[in-house]
Amino acid sequence: MWRRAAPRAVANASVASAAVPQQLQQLDPAAMHRVTRSLAGLLRGQHVQTLPCGGCRLMSTSTSSSTKKLFQATDPFAPRHLGPSKADVEEMCKVIGVKDVEDLMNQAIPAAVRRELPDSLPDGTIGEAGALALAKSILEKNIIAKNFIGMGYHGSLVPSVVVRNVLENPGWYTAYTPYQAEISQGRLESLVNFQTLVSELTGMEVSNSSLLDEGSAAAEAMAMIMRTVNNKSKNQFFVSDKVHPQSIDMIKLRAKYLDVEVVVGDHTSTDFKSSDKFCGALVQYPDTEGVVHDFSGLAKDLHSKGAHMVVSADPLALMSLKPPSEFGADIVVGTMQRFGVPMYYGGPSAAFLATSKKQIRRMPGRIIGESLDRYGNPAYRLTLQTREQHIRLDKATSNVCTAQVLLANMSAMYAIYHRTDGLKTIAQKVHGLAQLFTKELGQMGVATASATKFFD
Repeated sequence: MWRRAAPRAVANASVASAAVPQQLQQLDPAAMHRVTRSLAGLLRGQHVQTLPCGGCRLMSTSTSSSTKKLFQATDPFAPRHLGPSKADVEEMCKVIGVKDVEDLMNQAIPAAVRRELPDSLPDGTIGEAGALALAKSILEKNIIAKNFIGMGYHGSLVPSVVVRNVLENPGWYTAYTPYQAEISQGRLESLVNFQTLVSELTGMEVSNSSLLDEGSAAAEAMAMIMRTVNNKSKNQFFVSDKVHPQSIDMIKLRAKYLDVEVVVGDHTSTDFKSSDKFCGALVQYPDTEGVVHDFSGLAKDLHSKGAHMVVSADPLALMSLKPPSEFGADIVVGTMQRFGVPMYYGGPSAAFLATSKKQIRRMPGRIIGESLDRYGNPAYRLTLQTREQHIRLDKATSNVCTAQVLLANMSAMYAIYHRTDGLKTIAQKVHGLAQLFTKELGQMGVATASATKFFD
């Protein structure tokens, strides 16, 4: 065993700074010096004689090219995951009349849109283990600190059973859209649970099976309202200045290409009754400062002018607060990050959009429903996806990624794990701790946005 393992063990010990094998530790100083000198010659590409060291033999080489091969990774990632071999690529290039792949890229992609990558980027020669080590060294630079920013991002304790069986399970995390219903019944059923969860939290009649994030969900709601109102004179969309700032930025960007004028202001002082230009309004519940508002009056004013109200809601707060459906919300959006999804340094997390059944054909995203298979047994399938580009092409209602299936399923499993009583207990604890924190701040003379009307 030692005879065969010696060259690899010595190389690893010198190049990768690994622990020195026990056999080498037992060599006398003279023998260790010969081993070190031999490796130094290998690194310089010089001829190295076979070297006796306790009965072992180190291989010899006399060319720099063969020396380089000794230190190349033996676990390249690309060959195992990219189908075409080098010969296949050469044959394909020959058939289409290009010299190589680089020549193909030069002909197919205009120079104006190409970007030259810096030479410092690692290439595939470092191997999979080397790539993982590099990624780990970069990730270790992140600082895990207490986060008090809020704005839709909160610490969440993920049950270990959800981590082990969903998040870290390739059967769940490698799957994308469940187009093949016959092999996706488990994921489809879980997404039905997600839809049911959102509908019960918001009080709305129907929910989609997740969207990209809260900001883009709010922008999708604005676009949905524009299609519903369909009135060129109503080209303004109001956004409360207490909405999360990232959502405001997303809406402004989307509105730019929809020819919609975004008005950001104080919803408590804006006169909606006297304006006929608003097609809708977006409010945050609770707002970005944690304050809870009653939007029933705002909803009545908007509806009297033929406008719609979008509520961006915190799902955990909805375990204790009145659901948006009860104060006039037409569309409810939000993020399920608080339901068992880590912050991940700011994302991603599954968003949702819920509305009434009469709006179901205008809403973005996919809806999972129950049907019957050819044997008459209940089965789940993608019931509604006609709004997507692969079906409606240029008439699609949206052109963004419309699902976060893995994270939506994590949130659904989180709710199942804790059940209704457990979720209520978590919401009560969060609110109770926020009350205690506010009380202590008051005793220290620190002012808060609200002493009573807040969730957390």
